[in-house]
Amino acid sequence: MDHFSSNCTNKMTRTHVVVGSRPCCFFCAFEEKDPCLRKTWLELALRDMHMTRDDTELALILSFIWRFAMADPENPELPSLGVFECMTRLMKKGLEDVEWVMTGQNVYVPYYAAHIIGSYTMKKPEFAAKAVESGVIAPFLELMRGNMTWVEQRVVVRALGHLASYERTFEAVAAYEDEVVRLAMEIATTCVDVVYGEFVSVQEREGRVTYHSDLLTRGLGGLEMEDRKAEEWASQLQCWSLHLLNCFAYKQRSISLICNKFFLKELSLMWGGLVNHTSPSSIGLIRILCYTKQGRRHISESKEVILSLCNLSRSSDDWQYMGIDCLLLLLKDQETRYKVLETSLFYLVDLVELKALNDRENLGDRIARVLLMDYNTKKACVYTHKAQKALKELWRNKVERRNRERKLLSEKLTETSVVVNLIKQQATQMLCLGDIEGAIKCYNEAIGLCPLKLRRKRMILYSQRGECYLLLGDVDAAISDCTRALCLSEPVNSHGKSLWTRSRAYDIKGLSRESLMDCIMFVNSRCFRGKIPYYATQMISKQMEATWLFEEARASKIRRMMLKEKNHLTGLSTITEEPGKKKEGMMMQRKKHVPLV
Repeated sequence: MDHFSSNCTNKMTRTHVVVGSRPCCFFCAFEEKDPCLRKTWLELALRDMHMTRDDTELALILSFIWRFAMADPENPELPSLGVFECMTRLMKKGLEDVEWVMTGQNVYVPYYAAHIIGSYTMKKPEFAAKAVESGVIAPFLELMRGNMTWVEQRVVVRALGHLASYERTFEAVAAYEDEVVRLAMEIATTCVDVVYGEFVSVQEREGRVTYHSDLLTRGLGGLEMEDRKAEEWASQLQCWSLHLLNCFAYKQRSISLICNKFFLKELSLMWGGLVNHTSPSSIGLIRILCYTKQGRRHISESKEVILSLCNLSRSSDDWQYMGIDCLLLLLKDQETRYKVLETSLFYLVDLVELKALNDRENLGDRIARVLLMDYNTKKACVYTHKAQKALKELWRNKVERRNRERKLLSEKLTETSVVVNLIKQQATQMLCLGDIEGAIKCYNEAIGLCPLKLRRKRMILYSQRGECYLLLGDVDAAISDCTRALCLSEPVNSHGKSLWTRSRAYDIKGLSRESLMDCIMFVNSRCFRGKIPYYATQMISKQMEATWLFEEARASKIRRMMLKEKNHLTGLSTITEEPGKKKEGMMMQRKKHVPLV
């Protein structure tokens, strides 16, 4: 606050309001102790702010209001004095007056105006209603259409997501439903390529849009920091676009539009990543779609989405439970059950010994019941021989074996446990001698005998058999056994050896995301006292590079460059799209601006 006050020495050159004969800039009004004067001056300052001539001060004021809104988004003072009307006028001016927005630091105005609205509407529906009444949706749509840049799209999509989240303001957004949904789908699909192509891939400071660099790092970071922030912002833009789609899907609106098969294929690849790990990203939208009959039908027909859900269900990702939820919803629906069972069965069967996951009690039993829904009916005959065999094994282990063990005396269970230990020792000796297949046979026998109640012992047996399978190159069997071991661990997904084995197996299969999650969990589950083993750091580094948000965009650009060079060398012409018209305004001229204070 003192910093801003020191800038108010020449008040007559600044935006000011006059009460009697006393001029006052916005910052002085904000510091005023008299509540009546403060209210009057702030209200007048907000009313006349769009007429400000000093572009530097206007940018500073908006930056200050945004910080104030973020620090206390439920404070009613500025919303009650017309902050939404003020920001709406500024956005409209920025969109309509190209010459004005290109002057000095006015280029920052639309970004901060939209960001302020989004900050004030993220918690209170009454503020959202005030924002809608002030007419924010029209300029929001203009910015969402790309009339400026992806930076403004990011804050607009966030704000529209807030407005669409409330009952009181949803219909105001839904009045433009078809366009909003299509734009959100387009942004979610293309934003990573756009941010990479327009910013990250430009490795010379002079080539980057200056005000983008300033907003990303407040003018204090180098190229590396700008790239990291650009990755975070691109991920947020994608996730917030998906959240906006969520708001419509939740109300069962535009389901057929969202479930476009090409979009669903892209959706299966969208991941919030480590830079935005608090957002469920694509899985959040997929789960909402799975709650509707129409959505389940479309999801069940997308092989890419089903495979993505299956891999997620057998991972240590925070959203594992969402993947399981989606598969169970699809399996309970008789219309979609037989489309997804053949694929999902061999993933879910490894999870039937789960006790609890994210407050879902007896999840393993629920999974088993859903898989065995029609086991003893005529409908089971439609399954392949392999599926029928898996279901039969599940029935024996989950139902018949449990019932049989309940009747055994505790003495008998103790005797069985001793036998299991002896077989386990024999397996260890064979493994030391290099007889991996012999060790697997011993583990098979031990697992078949080991009582279901001895969860920790079963966990160790599965984990060691999984390691043997990996040594033999049977990657799928290794993943299956390690998943079963991790379901038996307390808490779930905490057994270090199983996590490391499965991480290596996923690496061999090329499932970088799953491998990365397991390796991070492995490091967190072990007390390395600050010294992470080299092999673990190497794996994490490898998978982080493979799962980098811009990796596909980078690879696509390299492929295009190679194809262009190849065609040039062979003398062939290439068919390229006609260059689109350059957007009017500041972003294409890439005018340099003074960094924002």
